[in-house]
Amino acid sequence: MSTKKRIIFIVNPISGTASKEHIPEQIAEVMDAERFDCEVRFTEYRGHAAEIAREAAKDSVDVVVAVGGDGTVNEVARSLVHTDTALGIIPCGSGNGLARHLCIPLNVTKALELINACQIEAFDYGVINGLPFFCTCGMGFDAFISLKFAEAGKRGPITYVENVLKEGLKYKPETYEIVDDTGTSRYKAFLIACANASQYGNNAYIAPGATMKDGEMDVIVMEPFTALDAPQIAADLFMKTLGNNSKIKTFRTRSLHIHRKEAGAIHYDGDPIMTDNDIDVYIEHLGIKIVANPEVSEDEAQPNQVLNAFSDFFNNINNVREDITQDIEKGGRKIQAINKVLLRKLRN
Repeated sequence: MSTKKRIIFIVNPISGTASKEHIPEQIAEVMDAERFDCEVRFTEYRGHAAEIAREAAKDSVDVVVAVGGDGTVNEVARSLVHTDTALGIIPCGSGNGLARHLCIPLNVTKALELINACQIEAFDYGVINGLPFFCTCGMGFDAFISLKFAEAGKRGPITYVENVLKEGLKYKPETYEIVDDTGTSRYKAFLIACANASQYGNNAYIAPGATMKDGEMDVIVMEPFTALDAPQIAADLFMKTLGNNSKIKTFRTRSLHIHRKEAGAIHYDGDPIMTDNDIDVYIEHLGIKIVANPEVSEDEAQPNQVLNAFSDFFNNINNVREDITQDIEKGGRKIQAINKVLLRKLRN
């Protein structure tokens, strides 16, 4: 008789908006008791998920499942890199970037069914200044928005786009010196993002072509943009067309060094932190094992109502913008009116 696989479910009770109190019951109903020994642990403080996962890996647990949002996933995943313990994901957060990229269902029961299938594959992960990330990291406006998003009283795609539209003009671009295996380049940029996976979360695709198995990161440099450019950039994020935008420069590399004139914020998987002038980013090829979706590949996007709603709205964005500019004066009032109308339409 074969030995059962051991699985620990780490539940973050405060991630997202839905209650997690019924998670243990759902696990008991869905998981195959003849194949798996399951244990459920609830986190009690920040960093607790990383501690539980680290001990589980030392104890040769087969799978540790993060039940929560991107922060919980990052905590668990960084404790499992370069071990034989695989990461599982039950997405219960506001963004769910890694889960969406890997086509893991947002429905708890369906996500548990993937854990039950237990198809384990190796994937890349990234490191920025010694901090592991699994979706994206970045600096400049990227990190600035992460700070604003973290401070917001509510989460989700509407909040994200509101911050892009409202805060974009307040942020002053910096000059960055980037060194990779092709040489040294200088850019004046609003943001530099390094993507291991395709999106931030909420189906905002910063790097639509990114894959977690090629040993490289997609580097996105966003050049300075005007108020009239901001809505189109937001549209491109949700419509997977950012690479077509004239304000965006992209390339791929395994590692890079970035120097900026002043210290400031960076983010890793949306978690902002302050750091100094010099930033090193690199990819660890196939350094983490993850329970994957056996029915779809990582580059197959799952359609959903949120993305369709944004697509319908942004398909007409240029017409909306033209209508507004015909009726109002040039200058600051035009900028304010454009963003006001756009935000009103988003909320509706």
